[in-house]
Amino acid sequence: MQNFSSPLTSAQRIVKIVRDKTLAIMKKGVSFLVTVALLALASSLASASDPSPLQDTCVAIAESKNAVFVNGKFCKNPNLTKAEDFFYSGLDKPGNVSNPVGSAVTQVNVAQIAGLNTHPMGTLLVGFVTSNPDNRLFTKVLNKGDVFVFPIGLIHFQFNIGHTNAVAIAGLSRQNPGVITIANAVFGSDPAIDPDFLARAFQLDKNVVKNLQSRFWYDNN
Repeated sequence: MQNFSSPLTSAQRIVKIVRDKTLAIMKKGVSFLVTVALLALASSLASASDPSPLQDTCVAIAESKNAVFVNGKFCKNPNLTKAEDFFYSGLDKPGNVSNPVGSAVTQVNVAQIAGLNTHPMGTLLVGFVTSNPDNRLFTKVLNKGDVFVFPIGLIHFQFNIGHTNAVAIAGLSRQNPGVITIANAVFGSDPAIDPDFLARAFQLDKNVVKNLQSRFWYDNN
């Protein structure tokens, strides 16, 4: 004896279609939630770094009057900053080691350098230039034991103005930072940048640009 189920009524067929559609949407929703969760986890792992600066410089000040709060510190008005804000002198002085552990730590952080990378032996002229449109130049002559901060991302330079070789120790913000020498990158790129572009950008004669591109740009890294 064979049993046959009774045919579905129109109302039952509609209910079945709606149920099937709902289950399909729920499955897609679960898949979407899993994807979002994985992306959120990946993002949380990838974003574990210091925040990028919101302006060229942030010279820390104690009072909040006429200041801007950036990256956890009250910052001096950038128009009022000076080279001394990025300078520290004294690393050539020995610390007091007459203590039980026989050592001393000389800290150089935002408390000592309000502008918080060079620690020289010799005499160096160092400096950096802020971004457009101001292009302000900050320079300082460094001697043994002095420290100077180059704000991240700004064009900076070091030039030995003494009569002997100089040594500088640079502290950078990453484990394996890259170095860009502007002249090498602009005039020594491979392949070369179209000289017409460079002639217009630097407002130079095209033949001058070609002459610069023909030179050997030494990599001192």
